Amino acid sequence: MADNEDQTMELEVLRSIYEGDECFKELSPTSFQYRIGDRDDPKAFLLEISWPELYPELPPNISLNAFFNNGIATSVKQNIIARLQEQVEANLGTAMMYTLFEWAKDNQQQLMENHRPVVNTMTTSTNEDSVTSNIPSSKKKEKKEQLTKSQKKKLADKTDHQGELPRGWNWVDVVKHLSKTGGKDEE
Repeated sequence: MADNEDQTMELEVLRSIYEGDECFKELSPTSFQYRIGDRDDPKAFLLEISWPELYPELPPNISLNAFFNNGIATSVKQNIIARLQEQVEANLGTAMMYTLFEWAKDNQQQLMENHRPVVNTMTTSTNEDSVTSNIPSSKKKEKKEQLTKSQKKKLADKTDHQGELPRGWNWVDVVKHLSKTGGKDEE
């Protein structure tokens, strides 16, 4: 029963400390997520920790398998978990969730120092398919500017039956520009 009392007490403490913190999320009374770093930070990661039945006498389960972490290389994830396991061993038998979250926040730069963003963690055959499918989609993005109905009508009024603008259609703009800038003779 003492373990359940410890868990209940730690749960209340976590709720009071992280109330209103958008980085903290309670998935269940024994499972939590904490985002280390800002949402837009490429070196941010989502730490998921769940308690076994006999926590804190047994170590918590640490996971980085959340969708948010798909861009992190497996070796970096393993390094983070190994470093967190060291902290777990140092704090075994005591309430450690706050300690783990704060330690991860304080050491984010060292934990993610070898991080290089991974575009896709799927197999290479799938990557080749996605690369070839990305090429046509980039061509689709190059669209002409859409004209409104009134803009199209004005353009049609300015052009002749072949779609060409008449000679001298922009002379007024040239004359206006030259009158504002002045001629070379005025020096």
